[in-house]
Amino acid sequence: MTDSVFNGYRIMWIFVFFDLPTNTKAERSLAAGFRKTLLVDGFTMMQFSVYVRACPTKENTNIHITRIKSMVPPDGKISILSVTDKQFGQILNIWSDPKEPPPEKLIQLTLF
Repeated sequence: MTDSVFNGYRIMWIFVFFDLPTNTKAERSLAAGFRKTLLVDGFTMMQFSVYVRACPTKENTNIHITRIKSMVPPDGKISILSVTDKQFGQILNIWSDPKEPPPEKLIQLTLF
């Protein structure tokens, strides 16, 4: 049996959930910096404090998780969840406000 590049059990998705303090200017700056760093690292904002990123392998997932751990601001709560592409495909999104269309579906990109 050959291992496909697009195997739904090999491709991983990382969810980063966070609640960071924003009471002071310094805390707001740290929170904004954390969000911007996630964007630079290829994450997409799914909700205000929920970011998601696709990774081609479990090893690549671990690299990004290590990177996130190294940039956690003090006094915040951050949770990281990684799931397979097959599991991610089971997600149910419900948007109650029809005025704003749902975000475009994320496209998996594989670079060789």
